[in-house]
Amino acid sequence: MNLNATLFAQFVVFFILAGFTMKFVWPPLTKALDERAKKIADGLAAADLGKADLAAAEKRIQVELATARDEGQKRIGEAEKRGQLIIEEAKKTASEEAARIIASAKLDAEQQVTKARDALRGEVANLAVKGAEQILKREVNAAAHADLLNQLETEL
Repeated sequence: MNLNATLFAQFVVFFILAGFTMKFVWPPLTKALDERAKKIADGLAAADLGKADLAAAEKRIQVELATARDEGQKRIGEAEKRGQLIIEEAKKTASEEAARIIASAKLDAEQQVTKARDALRGEVANLAVKGAEQILKREVNAAAHADLLNQLETEL
């Protein structure tokens, strides 16, 4: 065998194989690689979009949390104010009730003092009559001297 003929045959087979590969094998490989590159690029774009959406969602969450926190603080403040109003109202009601009870107690005490004075007057009148009876050594007729006793009772 001739080395040149073998070399030439190998060149021909190589070029046929290269042509076949370039025509039938290479385009599907290139297409698959391009599709793969496109999928990767789409995935990276989707990841970037997801990151942007995540950042926007985090900002919305922060805004909502701040709004909720402010709303909560406002409601706590309103509740504290309402509690203070209820306490003030209860104090006012209690002081009014205390004043009413004190006034009632004073009126009751005055009535008891008046009753005690009247009872004391009656007893003093009876004691005065008994004292006068002792002095006069005779019995004083209470029915006959009712006007005198009433006058004495009124003076006391």
